[in-house]
Amino acid sequence: MKEHHHPESDADAAQLAALGHHAELNRNFSPLAMLGLAFAILNSWTALAASLSLALPSGGPTSVLWGLITAGICNLSLAASLAEFLSAYPTAGGQYHWVAVISWKKWVPILSWITGWINVSGWIALVASGGLLGSQLIVGVISLMHPSYSPQRWHQFLIYIAYNVIAFVVNTFMTGALPLVTKSAFIWSILGFVIISITLLACASPDYSSSKFVFTEFINETGWPDGIAWLLGLLQAGLGLTGFDAVAHMIEEIPNPAVEGPKIMLACVAIGVFTGFIFLMVLLFVAGNVDDVISSAAGPLLQIFYTATGSKAGAICLLIFPLVCLLFATTSIMTTSSRMTYAFARDGGLPVSRVFAKVHPTLDLPLNALYLTTVLVVIFGCIFLGSSSAFNAIISASVVALGVSYGIPVAINCIRGRRMLPASRPFKLPSILGWTCNLIGVAYVILTTVLFLFPPALPVTGSNMNYCVVVFFIILVVSVVQWFVDGRKNFAGPRLDIDALQNGEVVGMEPGYSEDGSAGSLENGTKVAK
Repeated sequence: MKEHHHPESDADAAQLAALGHHAELNRNFSPLAMLGLAFAILNSWTALAASLSLALPSGGPTSVLWGLITAGICNLSLAASLAEFLSAYPTAGGQYHWVAVISWKKWVPILSWITGWINVSGWIALVASGGLLGSQLIVGVISLMHPSYSPQRWHQFLIYIAYNVIAFVVNTFMTGALPLVTKSAFIWSILGFVIISITLLACASPDYSSSKFVFTEFINETGWPDGIAWLLGLLQAGLGLTGFDAVAHMIEEIPNPAVEGPKIMLACVAIGVFTGFIFLMVLLFVAGNVDDVISSAAGPLLQIFYTATGSKAGAICLLIFPLVCLLFATTSIMTTSSRMTYAFARDGGLPVSRVFAKVHPTLDLPLNALYLTTVLVVIFGCIFLGSSSAFNAIISASVVALGVSYGIPVAINCIRGRRMLPASRPFKLPSILGWTCNLIGVAYVILTTVLFLFPPALPVTGSNMNYCVVVFFIILVVSVVQWFVDGRKNFAGPRLDIDALQNGEVVGMEPGYSEDGSAGSLENGTKVAK
């Protein structure tokens, strides 16, 4: 296949080579498509609305609205902190790569290994959260139409698997259309946001909740003290704003990444907070009796739609917007998760890394990494079958794991006096703002990591326990065992030592692996981003 040379893509490939890799993935995402991808992953207004059941009993409207503002400020601080790293080192490895660059030499392998494992696990848990929210909404539709229906856990599990199978098929066979899918997701999401907001406000007029209820009402049905209950309600906002490191893991597929990447990372969080706050405010103004909303078998979101429109058909039509958004989100998150798994395997961080670091020769995507993601997501979903608070456990696991992976590079950079990033990077925070963002971000990560491992309500029983702790323990055991079996000997951190550039082409760190396990046919060991 003939390579087309563009000076800009050669420069991008050269930058990637300086980071120790040759470009194996095509740069076919424009900045708008990438913003669409990042926004489809955050999908803030949809995720916030679909997970109202997390915050309404745990702080009520104050937790829903002001919790979002609190988490928004903290996540913007984290995004700005990571945008500096992304600007300096744009590569799909993201956090574990950055940790390797700025850590003390002796600690590079182990710190990079820990960060990589936490990040890969967080993304796999986040894939699960898309199917989880979607399946919950669909079960709610059945409950609304058939009040006598008694939902079983396995019903939701089957819908969850269907969501993930669709996402897998799109990722496998429509990889060329992914930028189109992400642009469509962005447009569909903004359209849904506008149409639902206007429809609800028009249908509910003039029977709105009081502004006192929307902005100051506090509800605590958890059994925890009020302060802790409100903080536990932050999990809803945490979910709605996490996943912005997607931009880093897909960065090898955008032109001019060091400049565009940080802009997209900050934009998707800012758009998420803005649309999320307005949408949640609209929902609370038209919610009606909040006790009915919390206890409804149809789920809080569908119940609010039904209360506002007075029509089951109307409520379900509006619900199609978030349902499709969640399908887009699951697809986009699976894309990112497979790229993250591929990047970590490329550096030898996973068991049988050779297998997961292969790029399929005809589909031009890391198919084995995609298989791994999908299988683990299905296994992860089995928590459903055993625990009534599986919802909280899976969402906690993704928010906590991603949060910790954001916090580690920022914390190390702070400990080392914020002097470890090159001064020449395109995106650079002024000193005082940089320190402020870094410290707010790290404090938020520490607080939420502890809190989101708590059970959602007291008293704790075997079925409402937060199994997020168990999930983390299993990941910890597997990664530690793998470190002693393989990582300690073979993992030296990401490959960072290549500087051989010839004739504007990139000399690969190693040959790309093709499906049969043999070295890919790269002329003179080079491959250039197209």
